[in-house]
Amino acid sequence: MAARKTVLITGCSDGGIGSALATTLQQRDFHVFATARDPSKMGDLKGLPNLTFLALDVVKPEDIKAAVEAVSKHTGGTLDCLISNAGRNHFMPILDENLDTVRGLFEINFLGPIALTHAFAPLLLQAKGMAVFITSTSGYLNIPYMGTYAASKRSIEIVADTLRLELAPFGVGVLEVVTGAVQSKGQTYFGDFELPEKSSIESTIASRAQGQDGLPRMDAMEYAKAVVDSIVQRTVGRVWYGGFAEQVRMGTTAAEVPQSAMDAGAVMGTGLDALGQ
Repeated sequence: MAARKTVLITGCSDGGIGSALATTLQQRDFHVFATARDPSKMGDLKGLPNLTFLALDVVKPEDIKAAVEAVSKHTGGTLDCLISNAGRNHFMPILDENLDTVRGLFEINFLGPIALTHAFAPLLLQAKGMAVFITSTSGYLNIPYMGTYAASKRSIEIVADTLRLELAPFGVGVLEVVTGAVQSKGQTYFGDFELPEKSSIESTIASRAQGQDGLPRMDAMEYAKAVVDSIVQRTVGRVWYGGFAEQVRMGTTAAEVPQSAMDAGAVMGTGLDALGQ
């Protein structure tokens, strides 16, 4: 019997995308390393078989190191799939931004996934596994009040695009999941949203931050099933799931060139083309 495949997922707190992915992958016979900054907030996953809980804050090097050691001890030094899902949502007009807050946002949404991928790369290389990045349709749209959040998510997607080319010769796949509207608890920490200075539209911005924008949202488990299908099929490149994701794809990538053609042109003369041969 083949060994059970393994996956580590960041950001698995109750009611979120990570928890739905953990549940779905566990049902697909993966051993899941479910992580969150506070493991006590992963109560929905308790009692499921083939699941290990780990404390992991992606901006803390000591947490990342401990997670690598825990996974290595369990698997013998391999990991089939790393899903960088943990992130921080954010709403604020650009001119009202606190720059320290923006730096913290990029630490979580941009630098954290890079640090995590660095640390787990030897395990992924050993398994010829996959690195998966959960990104956002907001990175393709000019949505008021979400400029810095959108920039952080689009930035990690650009890194993932490059990483896909750099890891392809070693048999490691990279997938970006461009995520539209999904029903989750991602808006719960905006309950006390307020602007630094009062504005006549503050209540409107707060309502949007709290998810009261009138947009239909895909059920988290339906979204997770689609994502897991792509992972199991070892899809690489970019997929689009969630409410209005397909409309955003069609509206922003109209003259789409096949990914294979883009990749072939991008690696030409870089040495990666020779390495792949």
